[in-house]
Amino acid sequence: MPSKKVLVLGGNFGGLTAALAVNHELHGDVDVTVVSASDRFVFNPSLIWLPFGKRSPDDVTFPLEPTFDAHGINFVHAEATRLDLAAQAVETTAGRYTYDYLVIATGYRNNFDVVPGLGPDGNAYTITSLEDAIHAGEGWKRFLKDPGDVIVGATQGASCFGAAYEYLFNVSHQLRKAGLKKRVTLTYVSPEPELGHLGIGGLPHGEGLLGMFLKKEHITAVVDTAVDHVDEGRLVLADGTKHEFSYAMMIPPFLGQDVVRRAPEIADEKGYVRVRDTYQTEAYDNVYAVGIAAAVTVPWQTANPVGIPKTGFPTEAMAHVAARNIAAQIRGEAPGQHKDFADMQAVCVMDAGNNGVIILADKMLPPRKHGVLIPGPQAHLMKLAFEKYFLWKARNGYVNLP
Repeated sequence: MPSKKVLVLGGNFGGLTAALAVNHELHGDVDVTVVSASDRFVFNPSLIWLPFGKRSPDDVTFPLEPTFDAHGINFVHAEATRLDLAAQAVETTAGRYTYDYLVIATGYRNNFDVVPGLGPDGNAYTITSLEDAIHAGEGWKRFLKDPGDVIVGATQGASCFGAAYEYLFNVSHQLRKAGLKKRVTLTYVSPEPELGHLGIGGLPHGEGLLGMFLKKEHITAVVDTAVDHVDEGRLVLADGTKHEFSYAMMIPPFLGQDVVRRAPEIADEKGYVRVRDTYQTEAYDNVYAVGIAAAVTVPWQTANPVGIPKTGFPTEAMAHVAARNIAAQIRGEAPGQHKDFADMQAVCVMDAGNNGVIILADKMLPPRKHGVLIPGPQAHLMKLAFEKYFLWKARNGYVNLP
């Protein structure tokens, strides 16, 4: 009897983990193929350092094909163009691939349209992809030759607030190293209803702790606000307030990939896949979605839209749940792994140049029983160590290690 076919779309955190994990669960007795528009894994948490020359692209990426080859997984460097879910097939730029089980781990694309003047050719940089971070680094080099005021933050609808805070504090650290700290006004702009909301509803004492960090670093915060547009050298808020800048980095909202959005039987209006707590789609028992590609309900209403971060730890957790459930189905069992996104643990290390904050909570979203933020230089050291560990783990395919 031929092995069942598992097709994985995407090769970063969710796709890499799901493909290797299902292969491990079934001891290689499965036909796994990964189709990815990128042929390299990118360790996105380190993109906060790349614009300052603390990392190069080669430091935070590795080629996917050797990793998958070493584990008997077929890798196809191609873009998925159409999901033919009724026929259990995916059309790609490299041909048509059929499957018994499909894992959608296609990640996100930036929604630059939310604010005029954003975008790779706009007036503010971002760091949400390798190419964006390289571009932001080119701008930073120009800024150092002609410094002025700096704005860092996120637009309405954004979800990746951790990266915004990390970049903010790394900018402050770099300004001090360059002898520019007293000459530059640094401003944080965010739709969060309060400092430290982080897209997860905040944690006890988080607002006070981050307020203390900002005060220590002489950073002005403008929260609970929306951005109307970004002109060259000027950010204009929805209330008409203008902030001049020589350098700006803003995190935009994310959307699902177009190939998913064009499959309305599984996708919502943002192009995310509607899933159960098994990470099976609501419409098909043999189609899964993990990571940013999976839709998560926002459990709050704020004056300005605030999204939920689905990167890093929760993406890995979803991928493992999906892999175990696919393995169970292939063995003729019912999917037995259930893990609602809101009930996952929150684990994050937020870097601040030579300092940082460790974020721990029993649940990703409130209500929670426990949540704590631990500040100190040990957080910076932990992030450095985790980067090296995770890249080693992922490159070698050891996804079942913690």
